[in-house]
Amino acid sequence: MTTTQTTTQLSRNKGIAVRFLELVSAHDLDGLSRMIAPTWTMQGGPPGLAAGPEGLRQLFGTFGRVEQTWTVEQLLAEGDLVAVRAVNTCVQDSFFGVPGHGRVQVFTATFVHRIVGGLIEATWRNADDLGRVLQLGGRIVAGEAPR
Repeated sequence: MTTTQTTTQLSRNKGIAVRFLELVSAHDLDGLSRMIAPTWTMQGGPPGLAAGPEGLRQLFGTFGRVEQTWTVEQLLAEGDLVAVRAVNTCVQDSFFGVPGHGRVQVFTATFVHRIVGGLIEATWRNADDLGRVLQLGGRIVAGEAPR
């Protein structure tokens, strides 16, 4: 593969990663399903998601009503991996059981996608979920030490 081909492929993969978050913001499951491989998996989300489009539907089923906008702040690509650092601004009915009360939540997340043949085969997610819970008024209460 030439340097030009490599650069072109990395640019395409970056575009796919950005488009993925645009479609998440739009809650476009059909569009997202066309972007992922039938064997797509996600780490860092709810446990036990099925592979492929079914897992994507399961993932979105955990959200409840949410209005969100992802803003990409940084993209890095090497080989078949694209890392995306982004900020989400959202309003959600509840998150991890903490009622949203219409509060706007702003949090950061990093996604790493493995993209092969124009399809996302795997996604790794790391997000500031604790920050979201605290923004909604959740509190950390220390338990008693085991005896």
